[in-house]
Amino acid sequence: MAEVTRARVDAWTWAVRLFPTRSAAAAACRAGHVRVNGDRAKPATMVVPGDEVHVRGGERERIVVVQRTVVKRVGAPVAVACYLDRSPAPLPKEHVVPGERDRGAGRPTKRDRRLIQRLKGR
Repeated sequence: MAEVTRARVDAWTWAVRLFPTRSAAAAACRAGHVRVNGDRAKPATMVVPGDEVHVRGGERERIVVVQRTVVKRVGAPVAVACYLDRSPAPLPKEHVVPGERDRGAGRPTKRDRRLIQRLKGR
């Protein structure tokens, strides 16, 4: 495990398994989905222990505090020790937005479409 005092934010987020690939981490930084201490982070932004990193991806936002900086990808148990997770709890599964359908459920029937419109108040 290569531990250093500073690390690039794209390399660090990939190394602690917040992103599946380093290129995905860099793309998220360029798109503005990664913030370090409240500021938008470019891929080359350096992080040090104590920095707060906000990662927006998928359906939830992750808020982590850097505990240790690593630049090489590490195993999951070691990765968890590299940050302190302060993310809000995910929404419960039963909290479903009216009108949203499960992925792969197919096209709604006429009856389903009318129920969705009634729930939306149209």
